[in-house]
Amino acid sequence: MKHCYSLLIGLLSVLLFSCNSITQEKEFYLFTSFHEPADEGLRFLYSEDGLSWDSIPGIFLKPTLGKHQLMRDPSIVKGPDDTYHLVWTTSWRGDLGFGYSQSKDLKNWSEQIMIPAMTDTTTVNVWAPEIFYDDLGDQYVVVWASCIPGKFDRGIEDEDNNHRLYYLTTKDFKTFSETKLFLDPNFSVIDAVIVKRGVDDYVLVLKDNTRPNRNLKISFSNTPFGPFTEPSEPFTTEFVEGPTVTKIGDDYMIYFDMYQEKIYGAMKTKDFVSFEDITGSVSLPEGHKHGTIVNVPQSIIENLKK
Repeated sequence: MKHCYSLLIGLLSVLLFSCNSITQEKEFYLFTSFHEPADEGLRFLYSEDGLSWDSIPGIFLKPTLGKHQLMRDPSIVKGPDDTYHLVWTTSWRGDLGFGYSQSKDLKNWSEQIMIPAMTDTTTVNVWAPEIFYDDLGDQYVVVWASCIPGKFDRGIEDEDNNHRLYYLTTKDFKTFSETKLFLDPNFSVIDAVIVKRGVDDYVLVLKDNTRPNRNLKISFSNTPFGPFTEPSEPFTTEFVEGPTVTKIGDDYMIYFDMYQEKIYGAMKTKDFVSFEDITGSVSLPEGHKHGTIVNVPQSIIENLKK
């Protein structure tokens, strides 16, 4: 009897494991995208392995906000309730906020709203908002670059190109914290991406936007808000921007727009200290401009492709 009972328990365990395996849906990598001149709207790429990418035909969100009604730098994150939150740059100059919309399926989107970001009316721009979910604070963090002429030491940049990073937080995209300075590395900085590696272990990938640099660097912190270490030496060549980070196995992949060469580059790293250039091992469709990468269920990809 005891032997039969043990056998029954074993069979039930195998059955439950098999059912879970069947119901567990495969995930794909999804890359938000836009095409110049950035007035058409949101595009998507997808990949099974995170290396070879294909376009999903169509425009999935037409921009309606801002002075220039653009959709540049679309940044996306999936919240704990499986809602996708999207932020983007609405204009080159003249706007004091960034665009926002949300979706459950990436096809049907909520009404677009302009989130006020800067209160100083001398602000030149609000560029490249990057969204990050802070699981410890159960809140969303949005970091962007703005230039306020005369606010910081000019250095080698013109006053209307001397950017610093700012941020705000929200739990519901209805109420927002006050805007605060996120990073002043004593040079013009844009395009910041926060990566959480573990408890008290955060990485910041950023663009040094000063001439002649215009390359990517790394900083570290034990919180998503800093203080961050002094930026590293560059790990890319010049004339790159729009980094995004995804994880494949034990490796972190950093994709970036090599805008002068009109191609996409990629670096592989385990520690954000040593990097391997794998640009020759990745493939992306022509015309793709920088967004961010998120993991999505296969069913969503199939629905987008219909």
